[in-house]
Amino acid sequence: MTGSEAGRVLVVGMGVSGIATAARLRKAGWRPVLIEKAPERRSGGYFVALFGAGQAAATRLGMAGAIHDRASLAQGLDLARDGSSRPGMSYADLPGKPWMMLRSDVEKAAFAVLPDDVEIRYSTVPAAIEQDADGVDVTLLDTASDTATTERFDLVVGADGLRSTVRSLVFGPHERYLRRMGYMVAAFQYTGTPAGLASGQGATLLEPDRSMWVFAFSDHDPTVMLTYRTDDVDAEFTRPPAERVRAAFGPRPLGKVLGDVVGALESADDVLFDSVEQVRLDRWHKGHVVLIGDAAWCVTLYAGMGVSSGLTGADLLGGMLERHPGDLGTALSEWERALRPYVDHYQDGAFADRKIFVVDNRMQLLLRRAVPVLSRFKLGKRLTDRIMRLDEIALYKNADIVGAIPERTTVGGTA
Repeated sequence: MTGSEAGRVLVVGMGVSGIATAARLRKAGWRPVLIEKAPERRSGGYFVALFGAGQAAATRLGMAGAIHDRASLAQGLDLARDGSSRPGMSYADLPGKPWMMLRSDVEKAAFAVLPDDVEIRYSTVPAAIEQDADGVDVTLLDTASDTATTERFDLVVGADGLRSTVRSLVFGPHERYLRRMGYMVAAFQYTGTPAGLASGQGATLLEPDRSMWVFAFSDHDPTVMLTYRTDDVDAEFTRPPAERVRAAFGPRPLGKVLGDVVGALESADDVLFDSVEQVRLDRWHKGHVVLIGDAAWCVTLYAGMGVSSGLTGADLLGGMLERHPGDLGTALSEWERALRPYVDHYQDGAFADRKIFVVDNRMQLLLRRAVPVLSRFKLGKRLTDRIMRLDEIALYKNADIVGAIPERTTVGGTA
């Protein structure tokens, strides 16, 4: 069986990874069926960064013309609750100059390159997955009509997120693979401009174990991320997000900007409120089933590589299936072998990257506040580049991962 002959593939999940995978596999000659548990495409989204690896993948996937860097040129602020402020560092200032945008920007761009002949089914989830040596039988449940059908596929791609149904059905329960970092995140899109800030101005409010980030854009309303440490993740889900955030940032008065942001959180329509967790698997594929994106390797928001790694994984998967027609096992093994060193680095580095977003103590806070000043001087810039791991960003986050793959490879690794 080759992709051009009879490759029928089920792609589960219409996030960035799922849509991009369906588009890339259709280009490789496969016949995708794309399913999504929601009744329609998502339209909202929080802040994402697209590093060089993601930019390269987006270009190869034909998406680059439909997205653009929304980074604001306004000087960001480092705020305190008493109303004082100083020049601060924005995420766009990180080495490598990642593109700033909304998750929905990337999803729309991926959907724009999805061929019209790709079948899409909403309100549909996999209820059972059974595979043999030749393919996969999947029971698909239409939740709108409460009807189920069983269909045959040559490949199943689980792109259904952190708590993947495909992963639980094929690889086992979530508890085996989720690794909690002990932090919570509340992210949402702010309408207008937070009190005390100018239009297009980003800001951070950093305190030990908790922080607020306002991600400003040049041509869009900002998004906000509030994050804090917790000793009991499960307890955080027993009360509304805004109530938990108020408790985490209490008991001191919130101040002008933080108070306005938390007030907006209380009335926001679309809020991401979740624990910060990674997915760790020894293998991302089993037989005719493969996981991709957060379902396989969630690197967390702190790593900043979720979208970039999802696009890269989709692009590379299509390339390996083209390179090894008729040999699915080799294609999937080669795909994982090429991608895993980068993903492992993103996951391992997430613990260090987390300190960009939320610091542990006052010493780290003082060091962060010194970065804009130190960066003005040669020796200071060398120190901040080391702190920000400039060399590692260039090597891993800005690498053209797919472009670095030799023209021909074997499972053994020789070219």
